[in-house]
This record gives sequence, structure tokens and C-alpha cells, in this order.
Amino acid sequence: MSVRAKKHLGQHFLKDEGVAEKIANTLTFEGYKNVLEIGPGMGVLTKYLIEKGINVIAMELDPESVIYLDKHYKNKNLQVVPADFLKFDLTNFFNGKQYAITGNFPYNISTQIVFKTLEWRDQIPEFTGMFQKEVAKRICEKEGSKTYGIMSVLVQAFYDAEYLFTVPPTVFNPPPKVESGVLRLKRKEDYSLACDEKMLFKVVKTAFQQRRKTMRNSLKVFNISDKLKEDTIFGQRPEQLSVAEFIALTQKLENDAISTNS
Repeated sequence: MSVRAKKHLGQHFLKDEGVAEKIANTLTFEGYKNVLEIGPGMGVLTKYLIEKGINVIAMELDPESVIYLDKHYKNKNLQVVPADFLKFDLTNFFNGKQYAITGNFPYNISTQIVFKTLEWRDQIPEFTGMFQKEVAKRICEKEGSKTYGIMSVLVQAFYDAEYLFTVPPTVFNPPPKVESGVLRLKRKEDYSLACDEKMLFKVVKTAFQQRRKTMRNSLKVFNISDKLKEDTIFGQRPEQLSVAEFIALTQKLENDAISTNS
């Protein structure tokens, strides 16, 4: 791939065979036989996925990489799709069957990939892949940490998140200036929410935009009743609240709004 294309995609291509195989092995294949690889580049991870005997779709935006993949990795279980994942309609993907997502994700769109995965969680029981280390750590972080934030809560509302291992810059071409981290997200058995999804997203994002303030101050936009403000949860800062507590808080705000407007 040309330097220009690499720069455009914000991607650092994996060249270490051992790391590629290790990433392929992060998939459990529990409840699915289909895998979508995002940004395969020259296929260093793709070939290890094919060896698993499952159906693989490699989605690649760069034309040079698409030609290379078609030429070097022809396989009955592999389909190369020249498309942008963030703009692709996943409605009938794999004919509606369950599938996992994996890849060495471009740093500059990795969080967008995660948020799109959340939108299509009904079809995606598992998600593994490589991120910038600090992003992977943040996604998997628990309450009480300074790096616990919006992505931590929203991802873990639906998935169990596990940080698996760290990858040094030396295994990439060109090498990034930071370490990378590989994680695994496994969809919860019951991933339904006991509150309105849009409301939860709004509450979490609003709270963490002013993470140094207490919930009482950061959530003023919700016009909370004086009675609800007395709840001890409003005396805490957002990083102190667990995912379950954010869901419970959202329920309380919904009920409070109904009571206030009735």
C-alpha cells in the first residue's frame, strides 16, 4: 500500500505473524460461524482467520489492498468487500446470521467502529481487535478509575469487556508512537436495558462532560426535582458510578420527568 493511502486511513499495518495469529485466537466462535474483519490491509490477520474454517468477510476501503487480497487470499470461505464500514448498511449482513467483528483498527476511527457495533449489537455477540492501548484500556476500565468514562459505561452496558494483551510499536509498518492493546467484548446474555437507551447515552455523555463535578451539578440540564436531588447518587462524581448505577439513575430521571409533567 502506498504511503499516501496509509496516511489517509490512519492505519499502521501489522507485520508480525505471531501477533496476527494471537489476535485470530481471541475469537471464541461461541454462537456464530461468521467473522467480519475490518481494515485487513495486506491480509496478515486474514489468513489466520481463514484457517479457522469459518466464513470471513474482509472489508477494506483501499483499492490497492482489495486487489492484493483478491489475488493472494482466494478462498471459498473468504469474501473481500470494498467498502467503508462506517458507511456500510449492515441490515442483511451474513444473511441476518450472528457474526463477530475483529481487526487491527485504524486509530483515528476505532471509537466510531465501537459505537457502530453497539448499534448492531443484536447481530454481534463478540468483538475483538487492536486499538491504541489507552483506548482499549479505557473501554475495559471499571468505575473508580480516572480513565473510566463514556465509552467504558456505554460499551459495558451491553458487553463484558476484557483487556487481553499489549502490543509494542515494533510489530507495525510504519511503527506508531504509542503501544497498542487488544481487547475482547462478549455480549451479555441479557443485554436489554431497564431504561431508555437514548436517555442513558445522554445521561452518560452529559455527566462525563463535566466529570469533576458532582452529578447534581453536571446533570442540571435535566431539570431534576428537588426531591430527587436529595438522592445520595447526586453527591457522587460520574467516575464513581458503576454501569448498573448509571442505568438505575437513568430510570430515576425518567420517572422524575413523568412525575413532574403529570
